[in-house]
Amino acid sequence: MQMNAVEFLETLLRIPSLSGQEGEAAAFLTARMREFGWYAFVDAAGNAVGQLGTTGPLVVLLGHIDTVPGMIPVRIQDGCLYGRGAVDAKGPFATFVQAARHLELTGRLRCRLVLIGATEEESASSRGAHYAREQYAPASCIIGEPSGWERVTLGYKGRLLVHYHLEQDAAHSAGEQPAAPEVMVAFWRELEAYCATVNAGRDRLFEQLLPSLRHVASGGDGMTDWCEATIGLRLPEGVEPDALAGHVASLAGSAKLRFEGGCPAFRSPRTTPLAGSFVRAIRQHGGKPGFLHKTGTADMNVVGPAWRCPIVAYGPGDSRLDHTPDEHLDLEEYQRAILVLADVLAQQV
Repeated sequence: MQMNAVEFLETLLRIPSLSGQEGEAAAFLTARMREFGWYAFVDAAGNAVGQLGTTGPLVVLLGHIDTVPGMIPVRIQDGCLYGRGAVDAKGPFATFVQAARHLELTGRLRCRLVLIGATEEESASSRGAHYAREQYAPASCIIGEPSGWERVTLGYKGRLLVHYHLEQDAAHSAGEQPAAPEVMVAFWRELEAYCATVNAGRDRLFEQLLPSLRHVASGGDGMTDWCEATIGLRLPEGVEPDALAGHVASLAGSAKLRFEGGCPAFRSPRTTPLAGSFVRAIRQHGGKPGFLHKTGTADMNVVGPAWRCPIVAYGPGDSRLDHTPDEHLDLEEYQRAILVLADVLAQQV
């Protein structure tokens, strides 16, 4: 017996799928897609892939099925479905699956669809998207991320992770030598000052270089003191990860730096036929369409520059609930997003 849209998502939320541990979720998804009669498989990157349609342009629906840590009891309460991944981003990927199925059952499928439930989006590797990038050349692409059913996301900031490590000879706390944590703090302040210089005259967050201090630890063994930190940098357009890494390294003194997850910002124009399809579909369902530019990073940053096709991100949910202990999805919005997306896909001919 096949599940309805809510049962499908609720079951998916009950399957833990931390980054790098998506196997059970991928198996569930491919099994359900095979029940629809689609060609479905788990690819070499662990992605859950479903394919349907035999003619027309190729449209890739790329979402991610991994989540950040945090156990949220799965439940329906006051018309909302709670659970880790409800918003980010199992909900949007479930929307993909249900919209494609609705399109097929209503006889409006006139394109070829590839649905990809990608792995490791929540880690710096973005393994699933990097693998998919080399496998397909779509005419258009929709990324599964929460935008709200009336909104479409056109761009994401870039990212660079900085892993800082400093070791120095131990010294008395009353001496002149700064302690290892003090040296790290001085580096952090220099980096903040540099970002402030870059951001001068830039009012919008999407245009700013934003640093965040994600982790700090220190210690010593009586002979050597050490301090380590992880710093995240959100990059605006025009700031390239490699060039930024070089400048950050120049501020670090004798500390050792390791850089990870570098990707530039990416923005798609709102004048593409795909964006126009969303505007029409949202209005048809009584919504007021709008466009967003996000300060985070998504798999759009990975595939957008390579595929160079019309691309947007879409999915139900309030992105302010991403990674929070209160993550939940309004089920009425979920159903609306399914219908909107089905209408968008029906226009891809």
